[in-house]
Amino acid sequence: MDIGKRLSRAAAIAVVTGLALLGGTTTDVGASETEHPEAQDWKFTGPFGKFDIAAIQRGLQVYLEVCSACHSLNQIAYRNLLDLGFNADEVKAIAAEYEVTDGPDDNGDMFERPARPSDKFVLPFANEKAARASNNGAFPTDLSLLAKAHPAGPDYIFAVLTGFDDPPDDVELGDGMNYNPYFSGKQIAMAQPLFEGSVEYSDGTKATVENMARDVANFLHWTAEPEMEDRKRIGWKVVLFLLVLSALLYATKRKVWSSVH
Repeated sequence: MDIGKRLSRAAAIAVVTGLALLGGTTTDVGASETEHPEAQDWKFTGPFGKFDIAAIQRGLQVYLEVCSACHSLNQIAYRNLLDLGFNADEVKAIAAEYEVTDGPDDNGDMFERPARPSDKFVLPFANEKAARASNNGAFPTDLSLLAKAHPAGPDYIFAVLTGFDDPPDDVELGDGMNYNPYFSGKQIAMAQPLFEGSVEYSDGTKATVENMARDVANFLHWTAEPEMEDRKRIGWKVVLFLLVLSALLYATKRKVWSSVH
């Protein structure tokens, strides 16, 4: 397969993944059929933007207590939580709440053990068929990279999570579908996941639907691009280097050609 075909295939996969955000089913309805997400004010945007660690930690709590019942985080290991300010004991305790299949042991048998910090986040279902059987035929997508899979990114995640509503009179929902104007086709297989008070934040933040949705969007932006702050720091160093190099090259050029002019 040549490079062009590979890029086309990757782009197609990205589009399908974006449409499958948060466990809905894809349809052939065009993007114009959906509402455009309103731009939110995120601390991580812009060349000087940084992660909101407190919001990300709250988003992790919402994911663990609500979203993880259906959605996986295949690209994230528990030890990655060290980057969010959790210490080693806290990460170990979070991982130990889940069981993973390991082995074989000395007898050649597989066995269950508590997850370790080195393990990836435990999958909510044993396989895809089990996941579909529990979700009205829809396959809950992995959330690891979804903040980058859709053009609107975190704005889209926030809009979908806060966009559940009763359908207008002229909209007929499919069997087991829910109305959401921000999802493709305005119908999504996932039922509304967030309700006021769904979690109890340890820092005292009020657990409104909007706050929880914003925190989850922050968390999923981090899972999609945990190296963001390092990338921006390196970028500024490169820009500074190029500015200094340009000044030196210009001064050298003036010096070398001064006798000619």
